[in-house]
Amino acid sequence: MSQVDNVSKLREITGAGVMECKKALDEAQGDFEKARQIIHEKGLAKIEKRADRETGAGMIVSYVHNDRIGALLDLRAETDFVVRSEPFKELAKEIVMQIAAMNPQNVDELLNQPYIKNESKTIKDLIDDVRARVGENIKINNFARLEI
Repeated sequence: MSQVDNVSKLREITGAGVMECKKALDEAQGDFEKARQIIHEKGLAKIEKRADRETGAGMIVSYVHNDRIGALLDLRAETDFVVRSEPFKELAKEIVMQIAAMNPQNVDELLNQPYIKNESKTIKDLIDDVRARVGENIKINNFARLEI
């Protein structure tokens, strides 16, 4: 695969900019997986700096399972632009399904739960992945679950 193809593929997977992908591939001496890890680490480092930033934009997402379990999620980000993005919408959908399936009692418990679709990750890991991709702070503001 050419370097241009690798840059394009890395950009598609990570959501990072073209120059950031090129720099990561150069730093990793062409090793794609190592470059992906470099971008992930740099993305998380940027996110840690933003952790205290206000998350004023958000969305309410609902999920109903078999007309017997319902969940509502209030997920926040810094800007409406990110809230309308596909990574954010997909994250919200995955988290609200997690709430319906696993019945966490509070946000901290939810963040530390193994993700139902991949138990090697926690919900916090999912959020961190999207934070790294979109470059903004994301937080779970509140959630509710009802069951008949």
